[in-house]
Amino acid sequence: MADRAVALNPNSWRTWNNRGWVYTMAGLPEEAIRSFERAIRMSPLDPLLHMTFLGIGHALVGLRRFDEAIIVLKKALRQNPSFMPACRGLASAFAHLGRDAEAHAAAARVLEIDPAFTISGHIARVPKSSKMFIEGLRKAGLPE
Repeated sequence: MADRAVALNPNSWRTWNNRGWVYTMAGLPEEAIRSFERAIRMSPLDPLLHMTFLGIGHALVGLRRFDEAIIVLKKALRQNPSFMPACRGLASAFAHLGRDAEAHAAAARVLEIDPAFTISGHIARVPKSSKMFIEGLRKAGLPE
């Protein structure tokens, strides 16, 4: 359906962005990244660009390309400094790289924004989160 949506409306930033999320949740991160990158080319100044950067970051974590994920997730935070999903992504990526101080700082920011955050609650809301992403949240010290 995501492919059909972009075929019907190939000039829509939102359609390409949504296609990226569909492919991320389907466990096809390479195709997700291609969709997100196309969305960025179509609307490089979009006020919701932080969502696209988040998608790329999640896909990169799934591909174990943690250094690249950190770069993109920091871009998301520059677009929206209180964007908690990007903080979660950073916590996961930093933890996988063994950058514990930065992982704990990102985890602390998650809890500052949402004191009730738990990994189990996240999984309940986003059941298709990658195992790699969840493992990073645990390594970062976020509450179960």
